[in-house]
Amino acid sequence: MLHTLPELAYAMDALQPHISRETLEYHYGKHHQAYVTNLNALIKDTEFADESLENIIKKSTGAIFNNAAQVWNHNFYWQSLTPGGGGVATGALGDAISAQWGSFEKFKQEFTQSCISNFGSGWTWLLKRFDGTLAIANTSNAATPLIGVDKPLLTCDVWEHAYYIDYRNQRPAYMAAYWSLVNWDFVAANFAEA
Repeated sequence: MLHTLPELAYAMDALQPHISRETLEYHYGKHHQAYVTNLNALIKDTEFADESLENIIKKSTGAIFNNAAQVWNHNFYWQSLTPGGGGVATGALGDAISAQWGSFEKFKQEFTQSCISNFGSGWTWLLKRFDGTLAIANTSNAATPLIGVDKPLLTCDVWEHAYYIDYRNQRPAYMAAYWSLVNWDFVAANFAEA
């Protein structure tokens, strides 16, 4: 099974001014594509050659896991964003966020702080835990909640390649822009399925 770079649901310049076309050309077109290319090379003629991306992640280690997980994490990240996104979560998701953190603004502050303080390269996630509660979690490098029991609802990529072109080393500025792009419909759909 040949893994491919999925098409974005929006044009390369659709996230401007928050995330530039140049960032997408490098982040999606170069970094994400490299993980796909590397994964295909690594699994050729192995037990993983005909496995789904999710099964590879759950069964592999080392370089195969790192590339497969980065493909999946990036796929999820691009879906977490949408042109004209942002605002607040509503409906059952909004109610769950308010119940967990007291208010949407408090959740937003805590998620932002987790992103900013996530040391080095990694990801910050909003998760629906196995007991139905919500949680914010940081993962490092290619680590992904897909291998655990918690259901990922939303992610933010805090590797420098996600924001360096637009914001240099100013992760807080990237986070301020991120909230203008969050695809709450995608997050709500994940919440409903969990």
